Amino acid sequence: MNNYELMVIFTPVLSEEEYKAAQNKFAALVTENGGELLHSKPWGLKSLAYPIAKKTTGLYWVMEYIAPSSFNEKLKIQLLRDESVMRHMYTVLDKYAVQYNIKKRGGVHSSTEKAGA
Repeated sequence: MNNYELMVIFTPVLSEEEYKAAQNKFAALVTENGGELLHSKPWGLKSLAYPIAKKTTGLYWVMEYIAPSSFNEKLKIQLLRDESVMRHMYTVLDKYAVQYNIKKRGGVHSSTEKAGA
């Protein structure tokens, strides 16, 4: 079991209910396949660095989870099949990234962050 972080950019034309349903769908996929959802954070509507399918904004969502490495191929297939997903990226987190994410969720600032930010 490894720690992963998934970032998904959904199409901006989704309603609030569709956006939440899509998040729940992928979170449920993790738990159905023996994984554990650690943290989920919707970032909302953000500007894209470059247009994707003639869209300049997207609905961002980040999920941190623990799952077997074989699960990521199933997840990738489901993400590619979903028409509301414009882009996705999952990253394997090492122990330092996991510790950093826990501290960040707890509100503890690292030494590289500005105290006033």
